[in-house]
Amino acid sequence: MSDKKLNRSDIVSMFIRSNFLLGSFNFERMQAIGFCVTLIPALKKLYKGDELSQALKRNLEFFNTQPFMATPIMGITAAMEEQKANGADIDEASISGVKIGLMGPLAGVGDPIFWGTLRPVLAALGAGLALTGSIIGPLIFFLGFNVIRLATNWYGMFYGYEKGTQLVSDMSGNKLRYLTEGSSVLGLLVIGGLVSKWTSINIPFVLSKYT
Repeated sequence: MSDKKLNRSDIVSMFIRSNFLLGSFNFERMQAIGFCVTLIPALKKLYKGDELSQALKRNLEFFNTQPFMATPIMGITAAMEEQKANGADIDEASISGVKIGLMGPLAGVGDPIFWGTLRPVLAALGAGLALTGSIIGPLIFFLGFNVIRLATNWYGMFYGYEKGTQLVSDMSGNKLRYLTEGSSVLGLLVIGGLVSKWTSINIPFVLSKYT
């Protein structure tokens, strides 16, 4: 029997679906439904019948991370499911363990980068231009944020699939901490520069006053 192999179109289909990760967000399993729906193109190609049902079921377990950092985990999961479908000694607990082990650290990286740095920096830049009456301001915020978001999702999906479980070791050590700290410092520098450029404060200086 020939090996079952995912191709580029399968990964692209997963990338498209990943943009709707939060479409069925709930407080029981958070992003689990969106995660499972994203993997459907891969799972349908790898499994049939009861095996497909079991694969869908194990990928409906609790899942929650920074939305734009979910695609590397999806890519890794697809790679592990591919290996499992081809007879590799990978059990369900291993697949779930990788998901659980990565969603916390990646959320810790994605939150300060996207919510704490990128969004406020682009918003401040866009607002500053909008105050001058330029339509470019809101466009910079909307287009800039979404271009970076889509690029992150695209690269993360393919990188996660190609690297597989090796990505876990790539993220070990201080790499994630350095990335988070560096992005935070960069964001503070940019915001500080924008504040000095677009903010004026008048402070009256009085030496003495006689009545």
